[in-house]
Amino acid sequence: MREPYVLEAGGVSVRFGGVKALTGVSLGVRAGEVCGLIGPNGAGKTTLFDVLSGIRRPDRGRLLLDGADITRRSPVWRARHGMRRTFQRQQLFGQLSVADNVLVGQEWRGGGGGLAADLIASPARRRRERERRERGARVLADCGIGPLEASYAGGLPVGQARMVELARAVADPPRVLLLDEPASGMSAPERERLAGVVRRLAEEEGCAVLLVEHNVAFVMDLCARVVVLDFGTVLAEGTAAEVRADPLVREAYLGVA
Repeated sequence: MREPYVLEAGGVSVRFGGVKALTGVSLGVRAGEVCGLIGPNGAGKTTLFDVLSGIRRPDRGRLLLDGADITRRSPVWRARHGMRRTFQRQQLFGQLSVADNVLVGQEWRGGGGGLAADLIASPARRRRERERRERGARVLADCGIGPLEASYAGGLPVGQARMVELARAVADPPRVLLLDEPASGMSAPERERLAGVVRRLAEEEGCAVLLVEHNVAFVMDLCARVVVLDFGTVLAEGTAAEVRADPLVREAYLGVA
């Protein structure tokens, strides 16, 4: 018997005026699984990510987290219950250091002891701060950007900036990770590092990973299962080999008749 989905979308539809961005889309991702979401430009991939992360509410359908309906839950609620997301366009705090960008990803839990503890720098507050910085340093090292921790994030090239975004997203261990074109702008070695980090998150921490990516070879190599969107509907779903061999996918997306 297969494990149930950690995150599941059921019959999701979204319209922008007269344009149908998504029509009856259903998919899910299990704990410890890396699932790829591919499709041509305008297929609805980012719209679906907006729905999954709570930025946009669907016109129809529902979303489940561990079987509980979260369709009306806010992005903040979802983040605090283990859902993390990166974006197509880099969303870093450019004036902060790399280390502080990653620290931000852990600050929502609070410092402990409130304002008074901050003002007097209580031992508990200092200990929690030290633990978070140590966690951040480990994550940066895993992402291959440990030597950049003191650099300003706004001055980094695209590939390194995307790794900082990934590090910030996983500094507080996620249960579900949504990656929107994480390999865009990366060199081959950076893509290899990215793939290694994602695999470890899935295999060692049981994180459910759903990623959108235009680099088909990267997706096919990394993902155990692939879902193809086309014109806002699910065109195909299966293993990388099954999807690659699907004649509809070959014609609509891979450019092979």
